[in-house]
Amino acid sequence: MVNRGIEVLRATQTEFLRAMGIAAAITLFLDALQLVVPLYMMQVFDRVMSSRSMETLTMLSIIAVMGIVMWAVLDFLRGRIFLVASHVVASRLNGPAFEAAVVDTLRGENGNPNQAVRDVSDLRNFVTGSAVIVPLEVVFTPLFLLVLFMLHPAYGVVAVIASVLLFALSIVNELATRRPMMEVNDAAVKSFGEIGAAVRHGEVLEAMGMTQAVTRRWQRSQNRFVDLMIRSHDRAKLITAVSKGIRMGLQVALTAVSVIVILNHSASPGSMFAAMLIMARALMPFEQMIEGYRQWVFAYAAYRRLRALLARTDSRRHGLDLPRPDPRLKVERLVFVPPGGDRAILKGISFQLEPGEVLGVVGPSGSGKSTLARVLVGVWEPTGGGVYLDGHSVYTWNRESFGQYAGYLPQSIALLDGTIRENIARMQDSDAQDVIEAARRADVHEIIGRLPFGYETHIGDANFVLSGGQRQRIALARALFGRPRLIILDEPNSNLDQAGETALVQAIQAAKADGATVVIIAHRPSVLATVDKVLVMRDGTVEHFGPREEVVKFGKLNLAPTLQRPTPVAVESGGHGRLPGA
Repeated sequence: MVNRGIEVLRATQTEFLRAMGIAAAITLFLDALQLVVPLYMMQVFDRVMSSRSMETLTMLSIIAVMGIVMWAVLDFLRGRIFLVASHVVASRLNGPAFEAAVVDTLRGENGNPNQAVRDVSDLRNFVTGSAVIVPLEVVFTPLFLLVLFMLHPAYGVVAVIASVLLFALSIVNELATRRPMMEVNDAAVKSFGEIGAAVRHGEVLEAMGMTQAVTRRWQRSQNRFVDLMIRSHDRAKLITAVSKGIRMGLQVALTAVSVIVILNHSASPGSMFAAMLIMARALMPFEQMIEGYRQWVFAYAAYRRLRALLARTDSRRHGLDLPRPDPRLKVERLVFVPPGGDRAILKGISFQLEPGEVLGVVGPSGSGKSTLARVLVGVWEPTGGGVYLDGHSVYTWNRESFGQYAGYLPQSIALLDGTIRENIARMQDSDAQDVIEAARRADVHEIIGRLPFGYETHIGDANFVLSGGQRQRIALARALFGRPRLIILDEPNSNLDQAGETALVQAIQAAKADGATVVIIAHRPSVLATVDKVLVMRDGTVEHFGPREEVVKFGKLNLAPTLQRPTPVAVESGGHGRLPGA
């Protein structure tokens, strides 16, 4: 199966190489036009100064100005090409990189999910930078050497010697700094990843006095990074200083050679000025290559990480949008081994639910309940067997299409940075009535109304923080948004009070009456009064599965502290009315 991320990366490479080809053609003309000023100075010194002809000076000046204007236009076009290429890099790779980072995080393989997007940004900045054109300038250096040989062979010999010396220094620079620079780059990625992870858990650090310990640990990591960077930069700066010294010495040598050939009447006096300018231009790319090598190394490192990420996060999900499903859920011999693990968390689980049935999943901690929830909604790919909704695998189902028919409340409540309305609507542009309907089903409409800005209250604002119960009920509303056909609730009452649990029970009943299939993972048994069937798990296996009364009868479930089983509630066909008791 084709890896779509790699295909996008290859297509982007092709576009970039095409841009480089066009830029190379423009660079040829740019370099030719850069001969205008040296040759102008030579002609003025040799012809105008001796003839005192203003007409000659005027014509030479007009030709020189036209060449300079043409050079400026072509230079702008070349810059524009790379600007467009950088936009192509960002527009094509940002989406796949973000999606791959999400998948990589779910698989537990990437310690810094932000790095993928940062790598795309680094590649975009590299394409618009000055280092990207250095190879093109080096390729056309022979043009300047040829002109120097035409002025006088001695000029060409000096320039060739200078080019060889600087090229040799660039190779020395590559050998001396490549590994240290790669280590610096990897250390920087690791260091910033560590501090990002620590800051996300600032509450825990501050509450338990861990801030100073984590700070010292990060400082040690940062010191290692700085030491590597200093050693790498010392080598690079030393080689750069040597190259500049050689370049200045060769300018002196060229001046001496020019004087000799002029005194021997082998070349005109004006050729000395032209030769110095042309050789400076011929050697400039080699010096830039030494100084810009670091940018090429970092860009290659970003490309390598991005390619590895896209390659390892290839997904078998297809792009076909399936119609609204009949919520018949079938789990067949489900096996799941976490990435990098050698022990199955889920071991041959099988069961089936009909539309409108509610399943309660219970079991001790570590029995695989939350893992089962993630596999049921297609977050993780089954190692063996499968999960099927209306006969279609929930994992291979197109995510955006599947999300229209599924609701998921994870054990760890995750609300995104945005307004409450945006969170309930799953960050989509949706009708306000649909958002209110979902909020009413979760009995959180009035709670939201008492917030500072109602549905437009921004979550994450430093001036306002939601309580755990409020967050859980808003997340429940998000799970119920769009009247999904499959609803998976993992510990949905972990932060709820009595009123919240009552609202949860009524929401489950409303979903059941609407024909949805509901799976509830619970430790607290109060919510299990609403279920039709119970799945008891132990060590990743099904210990018992059957109707609720049967499981209670066999002593597999204790409902003594639960609510009384509620009577069914009527749900308005439009779904906009307030539920009874809400």
